[in-house]
Amino acid sequence: MLEHFKRDTLRAQKSEIAEYWIYRKLSSVIKNEHNRRLLQEISEDEKKHYEFWRKVTDISLKPSYLKVWYYVLVSHLFGLTFGIKLMERGEDLAQDTYKKLKDVYFPVEALIEDEQHHENELIALIDEERLKYVSSIVLGLNDALVELTGALVGLTLALQDTRLVGIVGLITGIAASLSMSASEYLSTKQEDTKKFPLKASFYTGLAYIITVFFLITPYFIFKNIFLCMGLVLFMAVLVIFIFTYYISIAKSLSFKKWFLEMAGISLGIAVINFFIGLIIRSVFSVET
Repeated sequence: MLEHFKRDTLRAQKSEIAEYWIYRKLSSVIKNEHNRRLLQEISEDEKKHYEFWRKVTDISLKPSYLKVWYYVLVSHLFGLTFGIKLMERGEDLAQDTYKKLKDVYFPVEALIEDEQHHENELIALIDEERLKYVSSIVLGLNDALVELTGALVGLTLALQDTRLVGIVGLITGIAASLSMSASEYLSTKQEDTKKFPLKASFYTGLAYIITVFFLITPYFIFKNIFLCMGLVLFMAVLVIFIFTYYISIAKSLSFKKWFLEMAGISLGIAVINFFIGLIIRSVFSVET
């Protein structure tokens, strides 16, 4: 083995043993029997990869326990699929190492194929409830962002009273969340899907109402109406960023494309409502 590849090889080896322990620990606490078996199978694959590198380097390594703890915690907090795909996305350096090493050590080619295909196929088979209802969550979140962000900007210009805007926004948001929840229930009931209508309704309503409370909060804290409007736009973009990042990893989608689309629609509606608010204020002679 060439000496100048030793450091990269040891990094790859350390990564494999860490992933072995991550999958092993997750499999020991997962209740779903199907997912547990998949994780155990992946962990055994990672152990084989580690043993492959150990024979190459003739060195035994311990995992980074901080890395193991971090990804296990993330998987518990944000879901199994998200945690695993986040970890796999962070292993691009290991893939680059494999590609460099295959030119000097031919058996690495088989390892690359195993990493790129077999594990990804197993991960895709993971059955996680929250991802089944992601479309319902997107519906509630997106509607709340588009409708309420636009409404709050319009109300801000028309009323120019922070408390009044906050109260009207809260009433509007609660009513809209109940309406969206009912619509999702009826829609899911008519679809040929594995989703339960009541759960789909719950996820849609919950995503909507959480977004509502998040967006109206500034109006109950600050007195400057334009500061509140600026914070609403900022928080709307922040919510879109966080949620898009989560879904882009969990569902293997393009983060940039989806983020720009959601942000563009929400901010575009807000700009339109900005001018509508000015017009209404002028036509009805609303005074502060």
